[in-house]
Amino acid sequence: MRVRVCSDLEIHFEVETPLILMLQPLSGGLQQVLEETFSYSHRVKVDEYSDVFGNSCQRFVAPAAEFAVHASSEVETAEYMDESPGAPFVNIQDLPIDVLRYLIPTRYCESDRLGDVTRNIVADTLLGYNQVYEVAAWIRNNVEYVPGSSEIPLSADEVRKQGHGVCRDLAHLGIALCRSISIPARIVVGYLVGLEPMDLHAWFEAYVGNRWYAFDPTQKDLSGARVAIAYGGDAADVSMFHLFGPLPLSSRLRVRADIVTD
Repeated sequence: MRVRVCSDLEIHFEVETPLILMLQPLSGGLQQVLEETFSYSHRVKVDEYSDVFGNSCQRFVAPAAEFAVHASSEVETAEYMDESPGAPFVNIQDLPIDVLRYLIPTRYCESDRLGDVTRNIVADTLLGYNQVYEVAAWIRNNVEYVPGSSEIPLSADEVRKQGHGVCRDLAHLGIALCRSISIPARIVVGYLVGLEPMDLHAWFEAYVGNRWYAFDPTQKDLSGARVAIAYGGDAADVSMFHLFGPLPLSSRLRVRADIVTD
């Protein structure tokens, strides 16, 4: 399925401000980038690089003005994310070296505090994919997805106790619960066709059966084309923009994700 995704970021800066953006999807996994455009309302010197997770980043200094960035891509991606009930747990000694980082507790995913909770959720469940499926189902049934309810990231245990959160918060909880039983898990930020209300979306992936599989506690299933922009240990790694200076006078991000029918 071919999908056209677009982000328009508008920020009004009072002073010149260094920025790092992360808005460009990359080819890999279930997606292939076919076309892309990236433009700025003012001329700026841009340094492009890949971060430690392989995400595409742009660094520049934004002017003291109303500054806009337009990023759009046409991507070939799957209409449904892969599922694999029964995919086995991968022993720690058999995990690829670059996957090991997704086992440790992080700022927003304090997996070292949630082992007892997870073991109760997955009791008597087949090790591996089925455990992650039970984790996602438990979150869906016990933590309410409320878009717009949180402006700052919460930790996984805070979300569990609060009982509601945005997509990023539910992803954090899924990640932490998986890591607490030695299943590598990471956050994904990107687009989901048909998401209501439309915005950038977050879900999580778990490494079982020798590959990554997607899970989304905010949705009833994994239907709907997805385009990933960034991967990381938690939300601190996948922010769409980091600014290094005073808060802007205003900012707005508009997002679209549409199936290409022509």
